[in-house]
Amino acid sequence: MSKANDNYDLEPEYDLGSMKVMAKGRYAPERRAGKNVVLLEPDLAVAFPNDAAVNEALRLVLKAATIPTQVKSKPKRSVKAA
Repeated sequence: MSKANDNYDLEPEYDLGSMKVMAKGRYAPERRAGKNVVLLEPDLAVAFPNDAAVNEALRLVLKAATIPTQVKSKPKRSVKAA
């Protein structure tokens, strides 16, 4: 039993030379623009195997960045009366 539409050939009116080849999928540049998609380098992907690990690391970085640094004041010298 054959399907009604087994012909997958393109019709002659399609001009393949005028068609633009585009990257497809979630990593296509136009789909990433303005989104929170980040591609990790291979060495980082080993250290951060999933999105939860990346989120946890970034939260720790943000927490560390907001820790105020305390400047130690110089101890006051006591003046002895002569």
